[in-house]
Amino acid sequence: MPGMTEVQALGAELWSWRLATCFRTSDDIPRVDRAPGWLPDVSPASVDDRRARADELRRRWEAVRPDDGDVAAEVDHRLLGSALARVTWELDRLRGWERDAVLLVEQAIGPYFDLLLRPPPFDAVRQGDLVAVLVAVPAQLEVARGNLARAGVAPLARAAARLLDGIEDAVAASVAAVVPLVDADRRDALTGAGRDAAAALGAMRTWLAAHADGMAALEPVGRDGFLWFLHHVALLPRDPEALVVAARRERERAVVWELLERNRNRDVPLPPLPVDAASQVADEVRREQEVRDFYEREGLLTQPASLRHYLTAPMPPYLAPLGWLGVTDDLTCDGRLDEDGVSYTPDPAPDLPYFYAANARDPRLGIVHEGAHYQQLALAWAQPDPIRRRYYDSVPNEGLAFYDEELLLQAGLFDDAPRSREVVHNFNRLRALRVEVDVGLATGALTLEEGTRVFVEQVPMDEGTAFGETVGYVANPGHAMTYLVGKQELMALLVDVARAEGEGFSLRRFHDHVWRNGNVPFALQRLELLGDRTDVDALDRAGPWW
Repeated sequence: MPGMTEVQALGAELWSWRLATCFRTSDDIPRVDRAPGWLPDVSPASVDDRRARADELRRRWEAVRPDDGDVAAEVDHRLLGSALARVTWELDRLRGWERDAVLLVEQAIGPYFDLLLRPPPFDAVRQGDLVAVLVAVPAQLEVARGNLARAGVAPLARAAARLLDGIEDAVAASVAAVVPLVDADRRDALTGAGRDAAAALGAMRTWLAAHADGMAALEPVGRDGFLWFLHHVALLPRDPEALVVAARRERERAVVWELLERNRNRDVPLPPLPVDAASQVADEVRREQEVRDFYEREGLLTQPASLRHYLTAPMPPYLAPLGWLGVTDDLTCDGRLDEDGVSYTPDPAPDLPYFYAANARDPRLGIVHEGAHYQQLALAWAQPDPIRRRYYDSVPNEGLAFYDEELLLQAGLFDDAPRSREVVHNFNRLRALRVEVDVGLATGALTLEEGTRVFVEQVPMDEGTAFGETVGYVANPGHAMTYLVGKQELMALLVDVARAEGEGFSLRRFHDHVWRNGNVPFALQRLELLGDRTDVDALDRAGPWW
């Protein structure tokens, strides 16, 4: 298949470049292991270099045409188009590298946090990188200030200043907890680098507070920009208004079922909290195996012997002070498929943030979502097709994990846990609300403060979690919607495949395919599974790629 050969060769080159140059992310789905010594580069010169390289790759992508009828090659070719469109989205449409103070602060200190996520021991390479990224923080922040002085936006500068409140103590506490885990001859260097990084971050907070009022107002990407993202990055042939209407109907459904479940369970007490994090971790080991056995027993999803486990561990003291920098888990990567995934959990307490509180009372509530992420990514990273091992957009990934929650609820996993059933319906309410907030922020109908208030009042959710979520969605439009939209796209695909296959339809076979191809947008999965070109033809009518 000559078309596939050309596409695969271009894909190998594109992804080698992309993995070395893409920005650091707080999300765990696109997170990748970086080469030793890697640091993000947000300088204008580096952005110009990326634009030039992306232009060259686009010209070559446009010149490659898979053979007619070679659907697998067509799917891969369209995936590479999505990856290149994301470069344009990041560099020239969002322009977070020069406008978004939160993103820029995360580029400076985030790599330190990321290096801590994989469980100890810390080998010599990782120890060296921990020192190097902290040493680089002052210079990274100097570049960030130059970008923001030219193009920064006020709401995100204020948000970054809020996130940096107490950063000196947070970095000091983290470094102090890491020091005993590194070699003796590295400890002084680590301590000194941490001290300088903390001071630079504190100075950045002061600078942001002083300069935020003089920065520009936040300009949303607008409806046309959001449509471009949906069609060319997410490969989703839908419009924002339809997404909001569907989300409101789903939110209403979730509220009704949650109220009914609460009424049904009105005399059922909340499950007790574990006595400590160690007890919760031990319970999660048992529950994770229970979920895997349930998949197999009910014929829902194959659990290969080669698939490792999704486990939890007590939140390390070197991560706890910096948890706002990203999802505190290690879902491994394509070079570490022999390792278990791990998610870190704080000590149980009555006032835990929203998701931690749910997981403390029933670890399965995390397993059916984050555990689904781990399994989907591990299965996709083992794909024989390297182009499909990579992240393109969160709609399929988050949609799959969100679907898994209600799939297992309806299949009976939570029949023994009435209060957990309530939580699953509340999760559904939250994810539906995210679509409305996401679209509202992207089109300018909502401000950051208004979006935060929506989550606090209508989920309800603690203000800290709501603020963190909304800041991320302001800076990254199109992400919050992915949970519900992806779930709806997956369910529509399931219904059509079941109709086409009739009596021979197998939930296990369908789920095995979707999990293994969980990075592939559903328009392309529809093309491959059904030969249905409706969605891809709509995407082709959506206008020019660039």
